[in-house]
Amino acid sequence: MQLDDIRNLYLHRQSCRSFDGREVPEETVRAICETALLAPSACNAQPWKLVAVLHEKRAAVAACLQGLGMNKFASDAGALVAVCEGKSNLTAKLGGRMKGTDFTANDLGILTAHLVLAADAAGVASCILGWRNEEQLRALLGLGDKTRIPVVVALGYPKTEDIRPKQRKPLSETFTIL
Repeated sequence: MQLDDIRNLYLHRQSCRSFDGREVPEETVRAICETALLAPSACNAQPWKLVAVLHEKRAAVAACLQGLGMNKFASDAGALVAVCEGKSNLTAKLGGRMKGTDFTANDLGILTAHLVLAADAAGVASCILGWRNEEQLRALLGLGDKTRIPVVVALGYPKTEDIRPKQRKPLSETFTIL
């Protein structure tokens, strides 16, 4: 694999807000999630759980993402994956406290990035959704009252294959070599 291969994946991956409604096959969702779960984490704590939602339950989960008119397109997603906060290990917890860093939040962000990139590599579009009714989601997914669900990732097939050009700040504003 070459750096250009990764760069092309990053250039191709985009947030899709117009899915065609086709369900993503279970084996594809499983392969995407298994690949994403190879993501690194602080002290190899792997403080996460992915809950994939297919079939009939998709509509109810999509409704939990649509308050105040947000994320209407989630109803057309072919699968929804809840990124849930799990338990960290003692080393990561102690290290985070000592350094004033929330390693678990960092790890969940890394996992989410791996999830959307794995989806794109599998030919599946995605969108990371932060707007959600977490209480309703926990109930629908059968999770404990204390389980946090920082994001849900919508997966599906886009209505159009058009790739939008990336709009990024100038490199001089976001990168420095000392």
